[in-house]
Amino acid sequence: MKIKKAIILGAGFGKRMHPITKKIPKPLVKINNITLLENSINFLKSIGVNHIVINTHFRHKQISDFIGKKKFSSKIDLVIEKRKILNTGGGILNASKKFKKQIFFVLNPDTLWRKGYKNEFRKLEKVYKKNKKPIMLLVSKSKSYDKSFKGDFNLNSNNEISRQKNNKFIFTGAQIISRSVFKNKKIKPFSMNIVWNDLIKNKYLIGIKSSQKFFHINNYKIYKKLYKKKL
Repeated sequence: MKIKKAIILGAGFGKRMHPITKKIPKPLVKINNITLLENSINFLKSIGVNHIVINTHFRHKQISDFIGKKKFSSKIDLVIEKRKILNTGGGILNASKKFKKQIFFVLNPDTLWRKGYKNEFRKLEKVYKKNKKPIMLLVSKSKSYDKSFKGDFNLNSNNEISRQKNNKFIFTGAQIISRSVFKNKKIKPFSMNIVWNDLIKNKYLIGIKSSQKFFHINNYKIYKKLYKKKL
């Protein structure tokens, strides 16, 4: 793959994962004896990404220590949001400064990224290159292990993303963007939803469908169920 840069979102408080995240940050929660963070790093490496930036805030020293001990072969930079958490939009804008005008993946480590996603990420890159538009990997609600998701988006035959009252697709947590999507926004707390809504309004956000079973560590109840499964 030609895209070699990625951001992993690691700054959240993980409140829905209490009590386990009272002691550790959510990215260091383990499934199948591997942390969510390491799983995401390994997946990105497997598709050819060689430079990863991780934004951190809550219990950031634990994440820093973990990265230091593991000594991953990929280049990994930590961006610590020290004063206050910047939310998803502000966090990506801040962390992506190192990438300048390059395009990059953004990954939510709460999703269990598995080798079945490799071809879908290749397609994600191919469709991005063809259309030159920000792109998301979406999945039908019917493929979600967690049935509590109400849906985030809809997708038409032209791969254009929309938001309506009844949304049939869930955002998997993977997207390809560049810093150009932020226009004149400043580094401060704001949600990516603001950016996505602007892109949707201008018919400038596209997506492709995932065929993978969607396992996402949304809360402690789901975590306990998935912890017992062999995925």
